[in-house]
Amino acid sequence: MTEPTVLTDTHQGVWVEAAEWTGDQIGHTGASIRKRALRGGYCDGVDIVEVDNGEFSYTILPTRGMGIWRGRYHDLDVGWQAPVPGPVHPGFVNLQDRGGLGWLTGFDEVIVRCGLDSNGAPGTDVVLNNNGVPSEVELTLHGRIANTPASRVEVRIEKSEGGGRPRIIVAGICVEAALFYPGFELHTEISTVCGSNAFTIVDTVTNLKAVNAEFELLYHCNFGPPFLEEGSRLEMPARLVAPRDARAVEGIGSYADYLGPTDGFIEQVYWYEPLATSDGNTLSMLRNAGGDRGVVVRYNTKQMPCFSQWKNTASTGDGYVTGLEPGTDHPNSKTFERDQGRLLSLAPEASHVIEMTIEVHDDVAGVQAVQQEIASIQGDSLVEVHDQPLSHLSG
Repeated sequence: MTEPTVLTDTHQGVWVEAAEWTGDQIGHTGASIRKRALRGGYCDGVDIVEVDNGEFSYTILPTRGMGIWRGRYHDLDVGWQAPVPGPVHPGFVNLQDRGGLGWLTGFDEVIVRCGLDSNGAPGTDVVLNNNGVPSEVELTLHGRIANTPASRVEVRIEKSEGGGRPRIIVAGICVEAALFYPGFELHTEISTVCGSNAFTIVDTVTNLKAVNAEFELLYHCNFGPPFLEEGSRLEMPARLVAPRDARAVEGIGSYADYLGPTDGFIEQVYWYEPLATSDGNTLSMLRNAGGDRGVVVRYNTKQMPCFSQWKNTASTGDGYVTGLEPGTDHPNSKTFERDQGRLLSLAPEASHVIEMTIEVHDDVAGVQAVQQEIASIQGDSLVEVHDQPLSHLSG
């Protein structure tokens, strides 16, 4: 393994404006790594790290919580076209805007984390203030971590002694903390094997404070064309599916199927209880109508027991996209999720580890192999589809 190259370290006063690794340096033809800073417009000051494993390329955003902005596998774009011209520097995002919906003004990534103190819709919570008095606080949409710049970023290249393909790793640390606030550290490693059709995210969330702390983390994995189109379908092994609200009830008969771009479409959300293997591994796939293109989200239900499907098949200009969203909880209000016992708690200095892989297929054989894997996990179990919201899931 090569020694890490540090691109950012705020404690040591290190910041590298530009760096590049070629295929010869990495050890794989066609592979590359490039770090640069964007200039102009809402992108001004955003650091990006572009990784290309020779087959699959993607862009990491250290300035935006180490999210993944865009990807491309062969000739397939992985991501979506948001109305906002991003990636947007957090300095232009006011989380309190429009009643706590300001998070949306920076939202255009393919993968964005929601958390860590809270996720879900805007609302209120009651916490102890600096005088130990219970006080009401405002929680904004999907929390702060997506707009928290990394304090440390490094690149590593692991070369196999046995002649195997090298692995590219970009690691980062984001700290979401303040005086009289909860304190969390997110350590992430985003890695890919050269020549593969996948990359993997391994996140470790640590409680920095000397008292127990609740935390929430959801991965908003967002996909548009060419995987999303009229006739596309979400496939995953599940025990239960239920609509979030009255709007979702309207589409429960076709919850897994997608429309083409539809003017005036109002979002629909469905809650899932996933099925998994005995060790907790599971997956979901968005595949196109022809069944020859699919994007897969692999994760573990012991780390993230909840799954949400966000359907937003609005017009292309309004953001034609769907979200496949594994999480530690559902993106309801924090108070509701607490009442349902779904909030995780970390003891002082304790950590929670999450691993998730994004995988792309561009032929019928690849999509069918994933479908067989899903069918194997589903087995003889029937999906329990509810036509009305369930009180323990919707709040």
